[in-house]
Amino acid sequence: MAAAGLDATHLACVVATWFGAGRMPRAPGTCGSLAALPFAAALAWLGGPWLLLLATLAVFGLGVWASDRYMAACGLHDPGAIVVDEVVGQWLTLALLPLTPIAYLLGFVLFRIADMVKPWPAAWIDRTMAGGVGVMLDDVVAAIYAGGLALAVLVWLP
Repeated sequence: MAAAGLDATHLACVVATWFGAGRMPRAPGTCGSLAALPFAAALAWLGGPWLLLLATLAVFGLGVWASDRYMAACGLHDPGAIVVDEVVGQWLTLALLPLTPIAYLLGFVLFRIADMVKPWPAAWIDRTMAGGVGVMLDDVVAAIYAGGLALAVLVWLP
């Protein structure tokens, strides 16, 4: 389901819901993070972490615009269907890690945990910052925590 007044095929709706992943009936944030994985792996494989970081920055900007449009159309702040923030957070987490299945699995799990727990200042950003910037930034903070923890864990794995 698209936001009222915003067709499901509108670019803002497609981006905000990450090609519809956010419209899944259960755990849309997790679905958005899962949908981000193949894109992240392809970008990292094609151009390494720098291409993934560049794409993350581009999608962040696009996500601010799309989130603002989606929220204006539905009249809600940060509805569950907006998952482009999870995509940015997942990509940022993975850009810090090697392109291996274990690293990506660890990055996925730790990002989901950090996104749900919202360690400081993510919870503060989530509560106080309005608009698309606020929607996107708390996931960036969660990604920094998740990526750092994943790197620390990977150092200790054989």
